[in-house]
Amino acid sequence: MELQDTPEEWRVVATTTPFQGNKTSVRTDDVVMPDGTVARRDYQVHPGSVAVLALDDQDRVLLLKQYRHPVRQKLWEIPAGLLDVPGENPLHAAQRELYEEAHVKAEDWRVLTDVYTTPGGCDEAVRIFLARGLSEAEGERYEVSEEEADMELARVPLEELVRGVLAGELHNNCLVVGVLSLAAARAGGGVGALRAADAEWPARPFEA
Repeated sequence: MELQDTPEEWRVVATTTPFQGNKTSVRTDDVVMPDGTVARRDYQVHPGSVAVLALDDQDRVLLLKQYRHPVRQKLWEIPAGLLDVPGENPLHAAQRELYEEAHVKAEDWRVLTDVYTTPGGCDEAVRIFLARGLSEAEGERYEVSEEEADMELARVPLEELVRGVLAGELHNNCLVVGVLSLAAARAGGGVGALRAADAEWPARPFEA
């Protein structure tokens, strides 16, 4: 058994887009099942996202606390954002998000992991980066609005975040996956074995 996800596409005999939003949409596909029956599948079409686990020289992770209306909670999160342009280089997007949300830049970038957030109902793919060698960004701070205007910033030791994730106190998917992936990388081959920042990403192909 090869332990690796593989591309596959079942035949779609009809498709509609009942909702088109600013950044995402909802699509309805009639999909032919292996037994020949046709099943209807509704899902969100998403441009993709990037997230940044930014680790400082004191082994602290840069966090944001932001209100998320669908779950009616303020969640601790790592900097993240959408791929604004089709084919956008995810590293460039991640660097932009780190600057805009935290006014921070990083010298060393690695791919921590790639995930589909909710593959049963959305095609969103997220690339989570590890960023090290942090310093204050130059220039004026990016002007934020709406939920982002109420964000809190903090730097929390990685060890404390692992504890919080396993205790069920932290729930943001990129934070949870990023923190546990970094802990696993350290327990295994070390962060030096992580993929390069420009590694291929079949879920969201891009130009270097």
